[in-house]
Amino acid sequence: MSLFAVNTGCRDSEICNLQWQWEVKVPELDTSVFIFPGQYVKNRDDRLVVLNRIALFVVNQCRGQHAKHVFTYKARPVTRMLNSAWLRARKKVDLPQVRVHDLKHTFGRRLRAAGVSFEDRQDLLGHRSGRITTHYSAAELSRLIDAVNSVCDRGQGKPELVVLRRLSVS
Repeated sequence: MSLFAVNTGCRDSEICNLQWQWEVKVPELDTSVFIFPGQYVKNRDDRLVVLNRIALFVVNQCRGQHAKHVFTYKARPVTRMLNSAWLRARKKVDLPQVRVHDLKHTFGRRLRAAGVSFEDRQDLLGHRSGRITTHYSAAELSRLIDAVNSVCDRGQGKPELVVLRRLSVS
């Protein structure tokens, strides 16, 4: 779920509610996207979630495990990412200060570092822009797929993660 979050910019609630019925296959681009209904999105607008290679790999690993939900644990939908597994993983990699929502911010920063335009970042992060539509042409969708894959290409396939935190001043 964390890998999906840092490669899609989805919020915790969006990931936990992700359903197979929202998947839209795009065979001409050999991928899928998800269209979240507005009731599951913070700003209440339908949201297009474009999958890069890593996010698509994560989704494909979950395929067939549950009839309705993408992310499950012991055949039950996961209700929140801030759980004991998240806390253990954070501790294991010595990043106790990292919050689940930081994964969304990291995706946005990675898009910016990869040179993705402000408008495309806004759409990919699910921020209200007034111009997003679920009726993307193949050319527009192809451009967005290239944009999300650009974060996979930095560092020659090795994911980059830099965590900044403010030190308290005494």
